[in-house]
Amino acid sequence: MQEPDGSVTEHEAPTDMGLSLMEFLKASEYDILATCGGMALCATCCVDVLEGEEKLNEMTDDEYAMLDTLPDLLPNSRLACQLQLNNNMDGLKVKLH
Repeated sequence: MQEPDGSVTEHEAPTDMGLSLMEFLKASEYDILATCGGMALCATCCVDVLEGEEKLNEMTDDEYAMLDTLPDLLPNSRLACQLQLNNNMDGLKVKLH
């Protein structure tokens, strides 16, 4: 996770609990709203993927539609609630949008 000051904090996330990146970030006490509770309805869990984007699952139409409502959308933006933690994500680097 890239912190607001530019520093990077490494985390080891469990991949056997069915957690999304959003749930992990909330449990790690990051300031992430996740207003809709992970239903891809609010975009308040948006993250920018800095490294490892190729390791992520393909974006769904629902995720794309919600991200498309953001005025400051970046090509590497994703909804953390739609990213299920798995072993393929080793080395993923994100920052809160």
